[in-house]
Amino acid sequence: MKGLELLGLVTLDYFHHLWKEGCSRGWFLLRFRLVADRTNLPDYQGPEKIVIRRYSDFVWLRDRLFERYKGIFIPPLPEKSAVGILEMLDIVISFILFEFLVKIAESTEFIEMRRQGLDTFVNRVASHHELHRSDDLRLFLQADEETMERVRAQDIGIFKKKPSDLMQIFKDVQSRVSDVVLGKEKPVEETTPEYEKMKHYIFELEDHLAEAQKHAFRLVKRHRELGQSLADFGKAVTLLGACEGDSLGKALSELGSKSEALSIKLQAEAHHLLMNFEEPLKDYVRAVQSIKATIAERATAFKQHCELAETVKLKEINLDKLMLTRSEKYREAEAEYRQLKAESEEAARRFETIVRLMDEEMVRFQEQKTADMGLAFHEFAKGQARLANSIAEAWKGLLPKIEAYSSS
Repeated sequence: MKGLELLGLVTLDYFHHLWKEGCSRGWFLLRFRLVADRTNLPDYQGPEKIVIRRYSDFVWLRDRLFERYKGIFIPPLPEKSAVGILEMLDIVISFILFEFLVKIAESTEFIEMRRQGLDTFVNRVASHHELHRSDDLRLFLQADEETMERVRAQDIGIFKKKPSDLMQIFKDVQSRVSDVVLGKEKPVEETTPEYEKMKHYIFELEDHLAEAQKHAFRLVKRHRELGQSLADFGKAVTLLGACEGDSLGKALSELGSKSEALSIKLQAEAHHLLMNFEEPLKDYVRAVQSIKATIAERATAFKQHCELAETVKLKEINLDKLMLTRSEKYREAEAEYRQLKAESEEAARRFETIVRLMDEEMVRFQEQKTADMGLAFHEFAKGQARLANSIAEAWKGLLPKIEAYSSS
């Protein structure tokens, strides 16, 4: 593989600091190994590097890539907290459920889910034929913590603007939306069959993936609940058997032991289902949302291209009029026209580049999705078969003993 091969994101030194604001910060040790030809990537220092990064550093990297690589589908990040699970619930949120979600957020399982998601994100970026050349990725993988903090502090984006600036942005957006609704401004949209087909596919794919992920979440929940029920049943039956004597007590004790053993297998399978089935589905829901963000960027580029092209036409007509009247404003208007035409040509090239890259990215995305979804559904089927066989074997082995007690 050309580019970077990451050995993996590890949680050898992961911890939380509770701050006065009540928030938490997670740190990750990131280790990578350079396997490309050193002449291709001379800026990387040495074949191996270990750095410490926070979740917000990953957010910074993704935002930078999204800003600099228009038309490329930037991989998604995992959720920052377990609160996102709330979006998938179809039951009334109670205080007990809230406590359950808080426990998930603090558990090693949630940490592992985030670690796996971040690991996937960095590896996807590093293996991408364009993104792996990014200066921002190089900085992310090599800079010490102080340098990383300083670079991030220098970034100026929408979320670093003053509240008054943000309010003005929102007012401008609201005004433009109102103009479109009232018919004052005609929305400029791309209407090619290929573009409409792609949009329809992505929006439909998001709905189907979200639905599949919702039911996968329920499957995990059901496995856990059944496992807990079997554990509670096993303890109760074991205690009941202790009150009986001879064959009845022994049979009840074995029934209790089998139930508790099966509960452990159900909990293990629930975890396997979560990490290898539900999480990959959720990751692809986020990936599709990332593609939708790129589609929005394409729409913006198309609108800018059309508006500039229309403005150039108007300027050209005005320039012809000035030339015929031999106006003294002709030279100034001509200079303005040339500059505007150059901007229009640049906007056209920018839009064409986005279209070309998105076409390439769609092919790559569908190939990768086919492979990843195939693996996820294979893991699901294999896990369910393994669990069903374990349950069948456990009860099958217990049947002769219960039958012997029943016939005595």
